[in-house]
Formats: sequence, C-alpha cells, structure tokens
Amino acid sequence: MMRRICVVTGTRAEYGLLYWTLKGLKESPLVDLIICVTGMHLSPEFGLTYQQIETDGFEINGKVEMLLSSDTSVGISKSIGLGIIGFADYYGRSKPDLILVLGDRFEIFAAVSAAMIARIPVAHCHGGEATEGLIDEPIRHSVTKMSHIHFTSTKEYRNRVIQLGEQPENIYNVGALGIENINRIVLLEKDEFENSINFKLAECNFLVTFHPVTLEQATAEDQVESLLQAISQFPDAHIIFTKPNADNDGRIIIKMIDDYVSKHQSRAISFVSLGQLRYLSAIKHVDVVIGNSSSGLLEVPSFKKPTINIGDRQRGRIKAASVIDCDEKTSSISEAIALGLSKEFKESIKDIKNPYGTGNPSAEIISVLVNKPLDNIIKKVFYNL
Repeated sequence: MMRRICVVTGTRAEYGLLYWTLKGLKESPLVDLIICVTGMHLSPEFGLTYQQIETDGFEINGKVEMLLSSDTSVGISKSIGLGIIGFADYYGRSKPDLILVLGDRFEIFAAVSAAMIARIPVAHCHGGEATEGLIDEPIRHSVTKMSHIHFTSTKEYRNRVIQLGEQPENIYNVGALGIENINRIVLLEKDEFENSINFKLAECNFLVTFHPVTLEQATAEDQVESLLQAISQFPDAHIIFTKPNADNDGRIIIKMIDDYVSKHQSRAISFVSLGQLRYLSAIKHVDVVIGNSSSGLLEVPSFKKPTINIGDRQRGRIKAASVIDCDEKTSSISEAIALGLSKEFKESIKDIKNPYGTGNPSAEIISVLVNKPLDNIIKKVFYNL
C-alpha cells in the first residue's frame, strides 16, 4: 500500500534543502507525495517562490495562507495562529499518513502543532541544533518534541535529540541536506553566473546575507549599519546581497539593503531569492561569505571559502575552521573580513572538512520514510538517560 507523505515548506531556502528528497519521493512507487506550501512561498513581497516549486516539476497539493503583512512580534504570533487553523483544515482534507518538515521557523511550528493534535506522525530534519540568539532555538526543540522520526546533521546533534528524550532508534544521523545540492547540482561558470544575475564580478567579491536576531530587542538597524560601514572599507569589492526572511524587523534590513544598493549600483546588487543554483554558484565565485545565515556554517565550508559569522544568531552551532566569528561592531567585522581575505587564512583552510558531512542524505531519508513502521509511533515514551 502506498504511503501518503506530506512535505510542508514555507521558505525558498528550506525548499532548496528538501529538493532531492522531494524528487526521490515523487519518483518512488511506494509514495503518494503531496506538497503543502505556506509562509513566504505565497507572499509577493518574498517573490512568490511557490512558482519555482511548480517550475521544478512538482505539483502543489495545498496552500496554507498564514503570513500577515507585518514583521512585528504581534504579527508573527498571529501568523502562527492562522497557520494552525489553516493546517488543521488542510490535514482534515488531505489525510496524510506522515508529515515531513525541515528546520525551525514559525511556519513549521504551526504545521507540526496541527499535525500533533491530528495524531499524524511527523518526521523532522535538522533537529538538535543550537541557535541561541533566535526564537528558532525553542521552536526547533519544540518541533523535535512534537516529532516522531528525526534526521540530524551531526552525531552531536543526534545525541542532543536523545537528550531531549527521543528514542535512539528513531533518530538517524544523515548529515546536512544542503551538502547534496553541492554534490549534485552542476554550478554555473563565472560568465554564466554573471549573465544570470546581470552583474559583473570584480577581483574581490562578497556574498552577504544578514537576518534579524529575533531574541534581541531593536538591534537590527544598528547591526546592519555596522555591517554596511565595514563593507564600505573595502571599496574595490563587489557585493551580492540576499535579503532576509519574514522575521521580526526584517523590513528594516530590507530597506537598508535597498538604500545601500541604490547608492552603490556599480558595485552592489540585491536579490529576494537567488534560488539554489545561483546561490551555490555565488559561493563558488565570491571570496568571502558574510552575515549570520546558517548557510555560512553548513554549506560554505564545503567550498573551502571563509565565512564571516556576525554576532549571536548562530551561537551554539558546530563550526568548521573556515568560520571566523566576530561581533556586530564595524571594527570587528572589517578585521574579520581582512583576515578571511588574507593569503595565510585561505591557505590554512584549503584542506578543511565540513563537519556536516559529505554525502547525499536523501536516499536514507526516503528509505526511512517509506519503510519505518508507523504503528504506535504516536505514543511516544520518554527516553531517560
């Protein structure tokens, strides 16, 4: 009997990480795949990225509108409430046997909360990780406790999920999903990449992604101003910005990026979404990746490129030797960039290994999703260390 598996996705980045798993599930004769999109995928402000999912050949079975036109804490909380209502209705109609989700965003929290009440088993990717500067941290651990099958990215994170009381036989250490994109996507050559973004690279190039630090109060403007001042100390560098997610104070960052690019059009460009091909190609062709995105820790080390990791957003994550931590002050950021650009540092990281693995996890994930017995998995027993 085919297993009806529902994959829920709310952001462009999360969909990109799930792509190969989705492709394998679609091709499996044992799976009736349904895809439900929500959050930023359905927002014109964030590029209506559900269209990319359809362009990639997937059929979208459901759309749950939940994202209010607000980046305040009140707006985010209301969005979660709308999401729970929407997913409750969707699960009632679609009747999946199993839900697959990835990560730690509030859209996923809403989807999993509704699944828990509906007694639908949940499989969760990238649990056990730590991002101590964000609401993502408690959301991620909450999703772990509401989930029944776990796919972690390192052995340490697997141990942390066990520490949360999950049964070891239901936890699979498969590595980071983003590594598979690096292994399997044919990246663009420099001229192809430049043509795809209509922007010429220079001798030195930065890729910059900065998200709000959601457990800090009213810091976004000051932090981004420090970042922009630091970047300006490298006037010959060309800069590619990718814009932040729909989080508290995200619009402040978006406006500051837009203002900066408008004043520096000869050397700076910004995108709501590059997509996986162009984003990974950008990493290949830039000299340094700057900001506070998880990608700087999970995927960039596979390219042997320096990551300038700013502030506390990713505090607690496992980091490769290619990651340079700095605080949010202009002087600290500029010193970190200079170190990352130095010949000595680049030489020191040319043989590093990515702590998040080198393999292709989708095959193992699909095998578990297809073959794992679901009888009685809902009745969880706390694993006591």
